[in-house]
Amino acid sequence: MNRGGGEGAFAVPRLYAIADAERLGGADRVVRSVGAMAKAGVRWIQVRAKGRGGSEVFELVAACLRELEGSEAKLWVNDRVDVAALLPVAGVHLGQLDVPPSAARFVVPSGCLIGASTHGLSQVAEAAADPAVDVVAFGPVFATTSKRDPDPVVGLAGLRAARRLTDKPLLAIGGIDASRLAEVYAAGADVAVVLSAVTGDVEASCRSLLEAAR
Repeated sequence: MNRGGGEGAFAVPRLYAIADAERLGGADRVVRSVGAMAKAGVRWIQVRAKGRGGSEVFELVAACLRELEGSEAKLWVNDRVDVAALLPVAGVHLGQLDVPPSAARFVVPSGCLIGASTHGLSQVAEAAADPAVDVVAFGPVFATTSKRDPDPVVGLAGLRAARRLTDKPLLAIGGIDASRLAEVYAAGADVAVVLSAVTGDVEASCRSLLEAAR
């Protein structure tokens, strides 16, 4: 599907994978995982490196961009507006405690997409009304172990309610695996975000997820 945003229409994939540095370990493994995700056919990939210094995140994202050269995959960075301002990433994803999207829009390149994490319907409505936000993430839809202090589970009913509040691309996140993709899409999500479901053989698990997402 294509949705309007920022600088015009952009393609929205069914699946969005997160390469989490805390879970994966060293930078080399993050870069290899990003490459494997792209080889499997994942089109949106996010690098998440919470708690790491600016220079470390900059070098990690730069290495991931080099890894993706020649592929169709687009790289996002979590939280780091400074990195998104300096490197040609496709997007930056912002949490509720990060730089506001309206401020981020002043410093990231014009073609850079901005995603906003939301955890309740009032936050969805706020993101939907914010012209700086291109895509809205909502969750956790299911219980998740990918965060140390997760927000309350919103469930499929919450996801359906969020869908009614925005016509921006809606990303479902939290506890999603191949067995839950169909119900997440049926509840109104445009995109399913996966993290913990990408395990072991990254390329093989991403291929399985993509097959289930069709």
